Amino acid sequence: MKRRDFIIKGAMASAAVTTSAAAMTNVFDFKHANDTLNIGIIGTGDRGTGLSANINSIKNFNILGCCDTLPFRLENGLKAAKGTAKGYTDYRKLLDNKDIDAILVSTPFSTHSKIAMDALDAGKHVYCEKTMAKGFGGIQDLVNKVDQSNHVFQTGHQYHSSRLYTHVVDLIKAGKIGKISAFECQWNRHGNWRRPVPSPELEKQINWRMYREFSGGLVAELCSHQIDFANWVLGETPNQVMGTGGIDYYKDGRETYDNIHLIYNYPSGVKAKFTCLTSNAKDGYQIKVMGDKGTIILSYTKAWFFPEGGKKKELGIVDGVSGATVKWEKGLGIPITVDHKEPSLQALIDFKDSITNNSKPISDIKTGANTAISVQMGLEAMYTNSIIKQDEFKGFKFYE
Repeated sequence: MKRRDFIIKGAMASAAVTTSAAAMTNVFDFKHANDTLNIGIIGTGDRGTGLSANINSIKNFNILGCCDTLPFRLENGLKAAKGTAKGYTDYRKLLDNKDIDAILVSTPFSTHSKIAMDALDAGKHVYCEKTMAKGFGGIQDLVNKVDQSNHVFQTGHQYHSSRLYTHVVDLIKAGKIGKISAFECQWNRHGNWRRPVPSPELEKQINWRMYREFSGGLVAELCSHQIDFANWVLGETPNQVMGTGGIDYYKDGRETYDNIHLIYNYPSGVKAKFTCLTSNAKDGYQIKVMGDKGTIILSYTKAWFFPEGGKKKELGIVDGVSGATVKWEKGLGIPITVDHKEPSLQALIDFKDSITNNSKPISDIKTGANTAISVQMGLEAMYTNSIIKQDEFKGFKFYE
């Protein structure tokens, strides 16, 4: 398969579009919950191969095919599949396999839209890794395709499936932290984000995240999860974005930034800050939702509540030390506990259940598209060094 067939640039579009929910009838032949669902993985890099273990652990979920253009990655993917999976170097050949019911798209960002649309045309259900699509043309085309399809489409913002995160969203909407003041989000790492390249001509194919033609950099690959969360909590989409970034630490020929700093403004007046560093990992991944009655801090799989001053007295908290009525983790607040699975595993369980039960995923085409648009606004703000206002931005609208 030619590289140009695998790396497809998202085109820009100026037409405003609206969409209605796709008809969700007769989407699958399942008659019983114990029927086996066969899935094909397109893109067996770190993410695609990593998700194989999750799929293998889910009852009646079977990896029947793996596809990658790089032989060593395809080999790794087939090993991880641990079954009778067949290998492909051309994803269209995998889509021709009538025994495959669903597709996991875990390829470079710029290819998501084209591959997902081809999968839907082939009659497959689709789990498309985040960020859903690159460029407004890619977003619009994929939304239109899903709108015309009667197959399940789930976007891989896995925290939407986390039972901890959904519980926290319910708490916030029920008034746990009062009126929301702001979000402060970060995903800091210490590393150059670069993969080893066995041969120079494979540089862009392996390190595609470094090049703007194929990648949205840190915004699309990391911050998008947290942007998706802010949109979800607020029930809104941003009306203005400003930000900056740069290639300030790793002078290695990359085109995407090694640090980013974005502020999103929402119609309710809430501001959400998103930071990604690659030269300092302090506190790693964190979402902080601040309100006039308290703050909730989320990590990958844990959450804590920090009440504001007056509320601390009600709970019997003095100087950060718990009273008899609450369990206060020193320096970490009051734990929010709920039984939950690892988010990526839960997201794949939910995908299978949506197909089996003929139901719409919680992280669907609409939420995925709106996060993708939000990501694109952030990229434009940084790359053009300007404030991006949604109502003035290329005539493009969020999906309702």
